[in-house]
Formats: sequence, structure tokens, C-alpha cells
Amino acid sequence: MRKWERGVVPDADTQHDIAEALGMPADAVDPTNWPNWLLAGDTGIVPLGPSSTVPALREALTSAMDRRAFLSASGTALTGLAAAWAGAGAVVLPSGKGGPSVGGDLVTLLEDSTQRLSSIATEQRQHLTALLDGHLATVTDLIEHGRYDKPTGRRLHHLAASLAQTAAGHRFDHGLHTAAAKHWVAALHSTHATGDHDMGAAMLGDLAYQAAWRRDHTTAVGILNHALTRTEHPAAKSLLNLRLARALAALGNGKEARRSLTAAEQQLGASTTRPMPPWCSWMSEADLAVDSGQCLLDLGDTARAHQLITEGQALLPAARDKTRGVFLAYQAASHLKLGEPELAAAAAGEALVLARRIGAPRCEHLVQDLVPQFQRMRAVEGVDALLTLATA
Repeated sequence: MRKWERGVVPDADTQHDIAEALGMPADAVDPTNWPNWLLAGDTGIVPLGPSSTVPALREALTSAMDRRAFLSASGTALTGLAAAWAGAGAVVLPSGKGGPSVGGDLVTLLEDSTQRLSSIATEQRQHLTALLDGHLATVTDLIEHGRYDKPTGRRLHHLAASLAQTAAGHRFDHGLHTAAAKHWVAALHSTHATGDHDMGAAMLGDLAYQAAWRRDHTTAVGILNHALTRTEHPAAKSLLNLRLARALAALGNGKEARRSLTAAEQQLGASTTRPMPPWCSWMSEADLAVDSGQCLLDLGDTARAHQLITEGQALLPAARDKTRGVFLAYQAASHLKLGEPELAAAAAGEALVLARRIGAPRCEHLVQDLVPQFQRMRAVEGVDALLTLATA
């Protein structure tokens, strides 16, 4: 099971054995669609409700010990959760009634340390998982057992959402998709309790991004359409529309993809008196350009796509190393589409070295996906060196 948790795909016979063990019919197995044909993971989706925050957080906290962590929640379950969020009424945040008093100084300490943990450079984050989990467990205990007023309760729920989102990102980057999803779901419950629609939309946006990463673009579109119904800040709308455009383009829906790209561009520069949500403060012209390029690449407009990806790469701030690695992988793919394997090999090699230096396996995965194409052109300058690096 550990191999499956880490992304190794079981062969067809093993997948049929898994289905038999789970009591699923043989015709439900699609070896080419692992693990999306599995249904058992839906048990980890806690329904949204007035008292659902703590159960969702507990579900996330136990995910690290779940030996069935390769079982993914279905797209239907995640889209249903997004629909429930979009249609939910106002929630009255309760005060904590029992247990020891939770003071403001303690919450401030947890907020400050969480902010520092969340801002650590990518290459150091691999050492922080236990610290993040410990903070999240502490905050969950305070929410469930502490005595506090409503303002303090709001801070605790916001803190739980922030911690769960950061922990989800770490797990997603390392291919632990079920655990990542459970943390994003827990964060959604926490934000729902506070009525923070923009932050709730952020968690749905992350779940949609994960679905798209796993090539379940239909689920990504469904989640994002629900998320956009309650998003308020223009920058948040821009980011979600950009992700929606990516998913639509992957499905070949060019008209709707271009419409979402136009909305993302208009919303990114829109003025507002609302404060910028921290979770989308990184959104920039660089992201808009590169992701627009990726959309056009999927839609067959290769030359314009490559131009946008190159422009976005140049605009990216130096501090965003992980994003730079992803952009370089995209750039390599666009060079391949243009029939420029030498340039593609150079960009892919740079992305791979960067990904390994900072500990970003998801970025490395993007490069590894290109390796089969490079294997057909070993005689091209730079390709053999790249393939040697990729297998090192």
C-alpha cells in the first residue's frame, strides 16, 4: 500500500484484486484510470453542517495513519460538497462553553508561529510536517474542548483553516493526494463556520486544482463553477477563473475557456476596497500569462502559447522558485510542440535541477512526464544529458 500511496500505479491484476477485496464489481475496474475508479474514499468526505468543523479536522488529522490513503474521494463527492457550500445558508459561530479558558495571548502565539511556518522556503518545508500537524491538533482541541468567546472562536477557526490549507499543500506536492484532499475539506468546513466566502472558495479552488492535476478536468470544472458563485474579491475571482479556463481548455472547450481567460484578465486588475485575501496575494501577471499560454497550448495555438509562457517566465519574481520550476516545465512542453527539442531539453533540465534542489517532487513529475517524448530524439544535442539526469 505504501507504494500506491506514493504514486506507484498497481498493475491491472492487482487492481482487480483490490476491487474484489473492497466488494466492488469487476467491471468497475479501469486500470488506465487509477485511482479514480475507486469509490471507498468517499467515506472521508464529511458533510457540511453546523457542527461539522471538528469531525472534518479529526478526519484530516487521522489521514496520515490511514493505510488506505491511496483511496481517493470521487469527483461526484467533491462536486457535491462544493454544491452544498454554494447553497448553504448563514452559520452562527458558537462560543466554546466547556473546558479551560482559551486566552487571546495563546491564540496570538499560535497565529504568529503558523504564519512563520507557512512562509518557510520550499526546500525547508519537508522538515515542518510534524510541526504543522501538531499545531493543527492543538487548535482542533481548543475548538472542541476550550472555553472562548465568539471573536476568539472565529480566530481559532480561521487558524485551523490556514493550518489545514498549508498542510494540504505540502502533502499535495509529495503526491499524498487523499490526505491533501482531506485537509482541504477540513479547511473548507472551518471557513464555512466563519462565513468567509473568499477563503472557502480558495479551498474549493485547491481541490479543483488537484482534480485537474490528476486529469479529472470534469470534476475541476464542476467544483470551480460552484466556488465562483460566492467568491467576492476580484483577485480571488481572477484566480478561480484562470483555473477554470485551464480545465475547460483541457476538455477542448475553447469558447468557454477563452471566456474564462477574459474574465480572469479583467478581474486581476479590477479596483476594490476589499483587502486582498492572503491566499491569492501571489497572483500576478506572470501567472496569468503562463496559465493562459497553457490553455492555448491545449487548444492548439502553439506559437501564441509559447510566447505567453515565455513572457510569464520573465515576469516571475525571483523568490518563487517552485513556480519557476513549474513554468520551466511548461516552457519545455511548448518548445516540444514547436519542434525545438534542444531548447526543450535545456528548459526541462533547468526545471529538474531546480525541483530537486528545493525538494519539489510535483515539479519533477511534470518533467518526468515529458521524458517519453525526449526518448525518441536522443541524437538531439542536450537530450541525452537530460535523460541521464532524469534517471539519476
